[in-house]
Amino acid sequence: MPELSEFVPDVHFELIPIRNLVSNQQYQRNLSLEHIKKAAENFDLCQINPVKVSRRDGVNYVFNGQHTIEIIATVSNSRETPVWCMVYDDLDYRTEAEIFANQQRFVKKLLPYEIFKANIEAGNDDQIIIKSLVESFGMKITPSSSDPNSICCVSTLEDVYRKYGLNVLERALRLCVGTWEGEENSLSANMVRAVSIIIVTYGDSVKDDVFKEKVGTHSVRELGRSAKERKGGSLGYAEAMVMAYNHKKTNSLLKISKLHSSRSKAMKISEKEVVAEVKPAESHPATDKEE
Repeated sequence: MPELSEFVPDVHFELIPIRNLVSNQQYQRNLSLEHIKKAAENFDLCQINPVKVSRRDGVNYVFNGQHTIEIIATVSNSRETPVWCMVYDDLDYRTEAEIFANQQRFVKKLLPYEIFKANIEAGNDDQIIIKSLVESFGMKITPSSSDPNSICCVSTLEDVYRKYGLNVLERALRLCVGTWEGEENSLSANMVRAVSIIIVTYGDSVKDDVFKEKVGTHSVRELGRSAKERKGGSLGYAEAMVMAYNHKKTNSLLKISKLHSSRSKAMKISEKEVVAEVKPAESHPATDKEE
């Protein structure tokens, strides 16, 4: 049986002022000023991890945590601020570089659904509102789309909600559900995002009943093929839907050019500009095709 000490790193913890830490080794990546600024604006003390330090020749070299110390220095407005450091005394430069290169190799990243679920447990408003909205359509948010009454594009739901607001997300889901009535992939990320882009671009010029009648004659697979022939992704899907909407219409056509110009503008909407009025969830049966 191996000694328990074999599983305990030979380190000690110290509070070291940021000014006494060095993080300019060649193996490290360049500092991201954008990341530092964003993290500082959303600073959470509970998210701060110990900085890993290699003490060589009396110098404290940071080999994991260079962004952490810059974030703390920014928030505290001082490089005198101490941070907890996990100090290694027996590493050489090459070993530091190897540890740095492999530090994320076996880390399992959280999936969007796992983060969403944790936010629900934390009682965060955005995720609770999105969950309630999805459930008002008789659906549920799941990690996969194997369930016909599920939706798994969590990141898209959150992104549409933050950029465009609750009303746009509600209408997009209502159109997806009412137009394709549970068809496979009708609630995929590309489909939900494409319908949202159309709503933001054309507003009330898009008539929901016409959308269901015209676009609903095309299967999700057919729209996907058409999207690939265009630009692919959500914009390609949006173009395919607009073309279907315009088919055999003599007036009130939706101009494709507006779709392109308006989409780039809409995508710049900041989270602070989104004002969502939360209303009690209403019932929206998946088979209801009436407005």
